[in-house]
Amino acid sequence: MTANTKLKRISTGRDYIADNYRDTFSLTDAANNSLMSPFHFLQVFKKTYGETPNEFLIRLRIEKAKKMLITENFRVSEICERVGYMSLGSFSSLFLKHVGMSPTSYRRTLWSLSSEPFRYPSQVIPTCYAYHFLRKPVI
Repeated sequence: MTANTKLKRISTGRDYIADNYRDTFSLTDAANNSLMSPFHFLQVFKKTYGETPNEFLIRLRIEKAKKMLITENFRVSEICERVGYMSLGSFSSLFLKHVGMSPTSYRRTLWSLSSEPFRYPSQVIPTCYAYHFLRKPVI
């Protein structure tokens, strides 16, 4: 298999994961979508993107949740379900691990930056600033 073909196939699998991030993750389904075995897909994905398909999925879900916490007025449990988690505890633990604060604290911190009451932070604070302000420092 040529490098170009392999890249196209692995990209197809990554797109499949991104398009179906709300669903239960299946390595087999993602690999089948790439026309690879699950083992080969996992190896090539990790080598190409520097993270496993599951790590990619978690990162994608957390980013989607961060955006929803900033721009929407859904309860944290609703956001948890909308990004593909069934357990609020698992979602909150992963969010804390990746962002450095709980989903509720993340929302409160951003919303406290808003000088105008009863407005979503996205209407007052540019999203790029909000993401930069609350980005977990790289160590």
